[in-house]
Amino acid sequence: MIRLGWRLLALTFVGLGLIGAVLPGMPTTVFMLLAVWAAGKGWPPLAAWLINHPRFGPPIQQWQQHRAIPRRAKWLAAISMFVSMPLICLSAPSPWVQWLVPSSMCLVLLWLCTRPESTGVGV
Repeated sequence: MIRLGWRLLALTFVGLGLIGAVLPGMPTTVFMLLAVWAAGKGWPPLAAWLINHPRFGPPIQQWQQHRAIPRRAKWLAAISMFVSMPLICLSAPSPWVQWLVPSSMCLVLLWLCTRPESTGVGV
């Protein structure tokens, strides 16, 4: 039952990553990294497939080996955050959400900028 839970979680992350591959503003790499993590706990063949995938594999390998993130992924994440931040602030139902979400985004962006950049291609 626990293995099934890990597999469902891995598939959910793969699905979100695939959506991110075609939908601007939605991340791909982060969901594929989460998918590899979950698959590693309950579905090792899926984890191996993702790590060796021609499109998704290089950024995953860069993260696993060097904790590096491609520059393009950093830029796309930053742009997505800056575009969504005003939308969240204008549409949030309460003031604490208007402060908490952008603050969290700034912390994530700060963390993201401190990661080394990979030399490989991919997002």
